[in-house]
Amino acid sequence: MSFRGKDVLSILDFTRNDLERLFRIASSKFEGDELKGKVVALAFFEPSTRTRLSFETATLRLGGGYIGFDAIQGTSIAKGETFSDTIRMLDAYADVIVVRHGLEGAAKLAAELAKAPVINAGDGSKRHPTQAMIDLYTVWREKKGIDNLVYGVLGDLRYGRASSSFLRALNLYSPKKVYLIAPKSLRPKEELLDTLKIPWEFSNLEEVLPELDVLYVTRIQKERFPDPAEYERVKGSYRIDAALLKNAKEDMIILHPLPRVDEIALDVDSTPHALYFKQAAYGVPIRMALLREVVP
Repeated sequence: MSFRGKDVLSILDFTRNDLERLFRIASSKFEGDELKGKVVALAFFEPSTRTRLSFETATLRLGGGYIGFDAIQGTSIAKGETFSDTIRMLDAYADVIVVRHGLEGAAKLAAELAKAPVINAGDGSKRHPTQAMIDLYTVWREKKGIDNLVYGVLGDLRYGRASSSFLRALNLYSPKKVYLIAPKSLRPKEELLDTLKIPWEFSNLEEVLPELDVLYVTRIQKERFPDPAEYERVKGSYRIDAALLKNAKEDMIILHPLPRVDEIALDVDSTPHALYFKQAAYGVPIRMALLREVVP
Protein backbone atom coordinates (compact mmCIF):
# COMPACT_ATOMS: atom_id res chain seq x y z
CA MET A 1 0.00 0.00 0.00
CA SER A 2 1.10 3.60 -0.45
CA PHE A 3 2.28 5.47 2.63
CA ARG A 4 2.33 8.85 0.91
CA GLY A 5 1.03 11.39 3.42
CA LYS A 6 0.20 8.78 6.07
CA ASP A 7 1.24 8.67 9.73
CA VAL A 8 3.69 6.02 10.94
CA LEU A 9 2.83 5.38 14.58
CA SER A 10 3.43 1.64 15.08
CA ILE A 11 5.30 -1.13 13.31
CA LEU A 12 1.90 -2.79 12.99
CA ASP A 13 0.85 -0.02 10.59
CA PHE A 14 2.87 -2.09 8.08
CA THR A 15 2.30 -5.47 6.53
CA ARG A 16 5.08 -7.87 5.74
CA ASN A 17 4.86 -6.85 2.08
CA ASP A 18 5.08 -3.16 3.04
CA LEU A 19 8.23 -3.78 5.07
CA GLU A 20 9.95 -5.81 2.42
CA ARG A 21 9.15 -3.18 -0.19
CA LEU A 22 10.79 -0.66 2.14
CA PHE A 23 13.80 -2.98 2.52
CA ARG A 24 14.20 -3.20 -1.25
CA ILE A 25 14.04 0.60 -1.55
CA ALA A 26 16.63 0.96 1.24
CA SER A 27 18.92 -1.42 -0.64
CA SER A 28 18.61 0.51 -3.90
CA LYS A 29 20.35 3.62 -5.16
CA PHE A 30 18.69 6.93 -4.35
CA GLU A 31 18.71 9.82 -6.80
CA GLY A 32 19.54 12.28 -4.04
CA ASP A 33 16.85 14.87 -4.76
CA GLU A 34 13.72 13.02 -3.64
CA LEU A 35 13.09 15.58 -0.84
CA LYS A 36 14.23 18.67 -2.75
CA GLY A 37 12.23 21.65 -1.48
CA LYS A 38 10.80 19.66 1.46
CA VAL A 39 11.26 20.36 5.16
CA VAL A 40 11.42 17.69 7.86
CA ALA A 41 10.63 18.79 11.43
CA LEU A 42 12.49 16.86 14.12
CA ALA A 43 10.62 17.29 17.40
CA PHE A 44 12.76 15.44 19.92
CA PHE A 45 11.34 15.99 23.38
CA GLU A 46 13.67 13.25 24.63
CA PRO A 47 17.46 12.81 24.17
CA SER A 48 18.60 10.83 21.15
CA THR A 49 21.80 10.29 19.20
CA ARG A 50 21.33 7.68 16.48
CA THR A 51 17.64 8.25 15.76
CA ARG A 52 17.93 12.02 15.42
CA LEU A 53 21.24 12.04 13.53
CA SER A 54 20.15 9.32 11.13
CA PHE A 55 16.93 11.22 10.34
CA GLU A 56 19.03 14.35 9.75
CA THR A 57 21.45 12.44 7.51
CA ALA A 58 18.62 10.74 5.63
CA THR A 59 16.98 14.12 4.97
CA LEU A 60 20.20 15.74 3.75
CA ARG A 61 21.07 12.80 1.48
CA LEU A 62 17.65 13.13 -0.14
CA GLY A 63 18.21 16.83 -0.80
CA GLY A 64 15.78 18.09 1.85
CA GLY A 65 16.17 20.43 4.79
CA TYR A 66 15.30 20.01 8.43
CA ILE A 67 14.29 22.10 11.44
CA GLY A 68 13.70 21.12 15.03
CA PHE A 69 15.13 20.69 18.49
CA ASP A 70 16.54 17.99 20.72
CA ALA A 71 15.93 19.63 24.09
CA ILE A 72 13.18 21.86 25.39
CA GLN A 73 15.74 24.42 26.58
CA GLY A 74 15.97 27.12 23.98
CA THR A 75 12.38 26.59 22.81
CA SER A 76 9.08 28.09 23.91
CA ILE A 77 8.30 24.80 25.64
CA ALA A 78 10.65 25.96 28.41
CA LYS A 79 8.35 29.00 28.80
CA GLY A 80 5.32 26.78 29.21
CA GLU A 81 4.12 26.25 25.65
CA THR A 82 2.06 23.08 25.42
CA PHE A 83 2.96 20.02 23.38
CA SER A 84 -0.14 20.62 21.25
CA ASP A 85 0.79 24.20 20.39
CA THR A 86 4.36 23.18 19.51
CA ILE A 87 3.08 20.51 17.13
CA ARG A 88 0.63 22.95 15.54
CA MET A 89 3.47 25.39 14.84
CA LEU A 90 5.73 22.70 13.36
CA ASP A 91 2.81 21.63 11.20
CA ALA A 92 2.78 25.13 9.71
CA TYR A 93 6.48 24.95 8.84
CA ALA A 94 7.19 21.40 7.71
CA ASP A 95 6.08 18.68 5.30
CA VAL A 96 6.53 15.85 7.84
CA ILE A 97 6.98 15.82 11.63
CA VAL A 98 9.20 13.28 13.37
CA VAL A 99 8.29 13.03 17.07
CA ARG A 100 10.18 11.44 19.96
CA HIS A 101 8.71 11.67 23.44
CA GLY A 102 8.86 9.88 26.76
CA LEU A 103 5.10 9.66 27.14
CA GLU A 104 2.99 6.91 25.62
CA GLY A 105 0.69 8.21 22.92
CA ALA A 106 2.53 11.47 22.23
CA ALA A 107 3.03 10.60 18.55
CA LYS A 108 -0.63 9.62 18.20
CA LEU A 109 -1.72 12.94 19.68
CA ALA A 110 0.64 14.77 17.31
CA ALA A 111 -0.89 12.90 14.39
CA GLU A 112 -4.38 13.96 15.48
CA LEU A 113 -3.28 17.61 15.62
CA ALA A 114 -1.15 17.86 12.47
CA LYS A 115 -2.16 17.85 8.83
CA ALA A 116 1.37 16.80 7.86
CA PRO A 117 2.24 13.12 8.32
CA VAL A 118 3.79 12.20 11.68
CA ILE A 119 6.52 9.60 12.14
CA ASN A 120 6.89 8.14 15.61
CA ALA A 121 10.59 8.15 16.48
CA GLY A 122 9.88 6.43 19.79
CA ASP A 123 7.35 7.22 22.52
CA GLY A 124 6.70 5.67 25.90
CA SER A 125 7.76 2.07 26.51
CA LYS A 126 5.90 0.34 23.67
CA ARG A 127 6.52 1.82 20.26
CA HIS A 128 9.63 2.59 18.22
CA PRO A 129 8.57 1.56 14.71
CA THR A 130 11.55 2.88 12.76
CA GLN A 131 13.96 1.04 15.10
CA ALA A 132 12.01 -2.18 14.47
CA MET A 133 12.34 -1.56 10.72
CA ILE A 134 16.11 -1.23 11.10
CA ASP A 135 16.30 -4.38 13.25
CA LEU A 136 14.34 -6.46 10.75
CA TYR A 137 16.26 -4.98 7.83
CA THR A 138 19.54 -6.00 9.47
CA VAL A 139 18.34 -9.59 9.86
CA TRP A 140 16.86 -9.59 6.34
CA ARG A 141 20.19 -8.46 4.85
CA GLU A 142 22.63 -10.36 7.02
CA LYS A 143 20.72 -13.67 7.34
CA LYS A 144 19.09 -13.49 3.88
CA GLY A 145 15.63 -13.69 5.42
CA ILE A 146 13.73 -13.39 8.69
CA ASP A 147 11.68 -16.61 8.80
CA ASN A 148 12.76 -19.95 10.31
CA LEU A 149 15.42 -18.47 12.58
CA VAL A 150 15.86 -18.93 16.32
CA TYR A 151 15.89 -15.61 18.18
CA GLY A 152 16.95 -14.70 21.69
CA VAL A 153 15.69 -11.36 23.00
CA LEU A 154 17.68 -10.42 26.08
CA GLY A 155 17.40 -7.53 28.48
CA ASP A 156 14.83 -5.06 29.69
CA LEU A 157 11.78 -6.48 27.98
CA ARG A 158 9.37 -4.62 30.25
CA TYR A 159 10.26 -0.96 29.78
CA GLY A 160 12.27 -1.12 26.54
CA ARG A 161 10.31 0.12 23.53
CA ALA A 162 12.88 -1.20 21.03
CA SER A 163 12.52 -4.81 22.21
CA SER A 164 8.74 -4.41 22.44
CA SER A 165 8.53 -3.15 18.85
CA PHE A 166 10.92 -5.86 17.65
CA LEU A 167 8.77 -8.60 19.19
CA ARG A 168 5.59 -7.14 17.73
CA ALA A 169 7.31 -6.94 14.34
CA LEU A 170 8.26 -10.64 14.49
CA ASN A 171 4.52 -11.34 14.55
CA LEU A 172 4.59 -10.49 10.85
CA TYR A 173 7.04 -13.35 10.20
CA SER A 174 7.48 -17.02 11.04
CA PRO A 175 10.46 -17.40 13.37
CA LYS A 176 11.30 -20.96 14.35
CA LYS A 177 11.47 -20.00 18.02
CA VAL A 178 11.82 -16.88 20.17
CA TYR A 179 13.43 -17.11 23.61
CA LEU A 180 12.63 -14.28 26.01
CA ILE A 181 15.57 -13.84 28.37
CA ALA A 182 15.24 -11.33 31.20
CA PRO A 183 15.34 -11.00 34.97
CA LYS A 184 11.91 -11.88 36.31
CA SER A 185 11.01 -8.27 37.09
CA LEU A 186 11.93 -7.21 33.54
CA ARG A 187 9.87 -9.79 31.68
CA PRO A 188 7.37 -8.37 29.18
CA LYS A 189 4.01 -7.14 30.38
CA GLU A 190 1.07 -9.47 29.87
CA GLU A 191 -0.46 -7.06 27.35
CA LEU A 192 2.56 -7.67 25.08
CA LEU A 193 2.74 -11.42 25.67
CA ASP A 194 -0.96 -11.70 24.83
CA THR A 195 -0.29 -10.23 21.37
CA LEU A 196 2.53 -12.62 20.43
CA LYS A 197 1.50 -15.11 17.76
CA ILE A 198 4.98 -16.61 17.45
CA PRO A 199 6.40 -19.66 19.26
CA TRP A 200 8.05 -18.23 22.40
CA GLU A 201 9.15 -19.24 25.86
CA PHE A 202 11.12 -17.84 28.77
CA SER A 203 14.63 -19.21 29.13
CA ASN A 204 18.15 -18.34 30.24
CA LEU A 205 20.96 -17.42 27.90
CA GLU A 206 23.46 -20.15 28.74
CA GLU A 207 20.93 -22.90 27.95
CA VAL A 208 19.77 -21.60 24.58
CA LEU A 209 22.85 -19.78 23.25
CA PRO A 210 24.02 -22.70 21.05
CA GLU A 211 20.62 -22.68 19.29
CA LEU A 212 20.43 -18.98 18.47
CA ASP A 213 20.75 -17.43 15.02
CA VAL A 214 20.05 -13.90 16.29
CA LEU A 215 20.64 -12.49 19.77
CA TYR A 216 18.89 -9.15 20.32
CA VAL A 217 20.27 -7.38 23.40
CA THR A 218 18.96 -4.26 25.13
CA ARG A 219 20.24 -2.29 28.07
CA ILE A 220 18.42 -1.87 31.35
CA GLN A 221 16.76 1.50 30.89
CA LYS A 222 17.29 3.32 34.18
CA GLU A 223 15.35 6.37 33.04
CA ARG A 224 12.11 4.39 32.58
CA PHE A 225 11.94 2.72 36.00
CA PRO A 226 9.12 4.11 38.13
CA ASP A 227 11.04 3.05 41.26
CA PRO A 228 14.83 3.71 41.37
CA ALA A 229 15.21 0.90 43.95
CA GLU A 230 13.87 -1.56 41.37
CA TYR A 231 16.63 -0.49 38.96
CA GLU A 232 19.28 -0.98 41.64
CA ARG A 233 18.10 -4.56 42.16
CA VAL A 234 18.51 -5.57 38.51
CA LYS A 235 21.35 -3.42 37.14
CA GLY A 236 24.31 -5.46 35.89
CA SER A 237 22.28 -8.68 36.01
CA TYR A 238 23.40 -9.83 32.53
CA ARG A 239 26.49 -9.33 30.40
CA ILE A 240 27.72 -10.76 27.11
CA ASP A 241 31.47 -11.23 26.64
CA ALA A 242 33.68 -12.98 24.12
CA ALA A 243 34.28 -15.99 26.38
CA LEU A 244 30.57 -16.65 26.66
CA LEU A 245 30.19 -16.58 22.87
CA LYS A 246 32.45 -19.60 22.40
CA ASN A 247 29.26 -21.66 22.73
CA ALA A 248 27.43 -19.71 20.01
CA LYS A 249 27.00 -20.68 16.36
CA GLU A 250 29.74 -19.24 14.17
CA ASP A 251 27.23 -17.19 12.19
CA MET A 252 25.05 -16.02 15.08
CA ILE A 253 24.61 -12.24 14.98
CA ILE A 254 24.19 -9.89 17.93
CA LEU A 255 21.94 -6.87 17.51
CA HIS A 256 21.51 -3.97 19.94
CA PRO A 257 19.55 -0.73 19.35
CA LEU A 258 22.27 1.19 21.28
CA PRO A 259 23.34 2.93 23.38
CA ARG A 260 24.92 0.11 25.39
CA VAL A 261 26.08 0.53 28.95
CA ASP A 262 27.72 -2.64 30.30
CA GLU A 263 25.54 -5.43 28.89
CA ILE A 264 27.96 -6.13 25.99
CA ALA A 265 31.67 -6.19 26.82
CA LEU A 266 34.06 -4.35 24.52
CA ASP A 267 35.81 -7.60 23.60
CA VAL A 268 32.66 -8.66 21.72
CA ASP A 269 33.15 -5.81 19.21
CA SER A 270 35.99 -7.62 17.44
CA THR A 271 34.07 -10.91 17.07
CA PRO A 272 32.16 -11.75 13.87
CA HIS A 273 28.96 -11.82 15.97
CA ALA A 274 28.93 -8.05 16.57
CA LEU A 275 26.50 -6.47 14.11
CA TYR A 276 25.21 -3.58 16.24
CA PHE A 277 27.28 -0.81 14.65
CA LYS A 278 26.37 -2.00 11.17
CA GLN A 279 22.75 -2.18 12.36
CA ALA A 280 22.99 1.48 13.46
CA ALA A 281 24.44 2.42 10.06
CA TYR A 282 21.44 0.80 8.36
CA GLY A 283 19.32 3.44 10.09
CA VAL A 284 20.15 5.94 7.37
CA PRO A 285 18.99 4.00 4.26
CA ILE A 286 15.89 2.73 6.08
CA ARG A 287 14.90 6.25 7.13
CA MET A 288 15.70 7.53 3.64
CA ALA A 289 13.34 4.91 2.23
CA LEU A 290 10.64 5.77 4.76
CA LEU A 291 10.86 9.53 4.19
CA ARG A 292 10.76 8.99 0.44
CA GLU A 293 7.59 6.95 0.84
CA VAL A 294 5.80 9.15 3.39
CA VAL A 295 6.57 12.79 2.53
CA PRO A 296 3.83 14.13 0.24
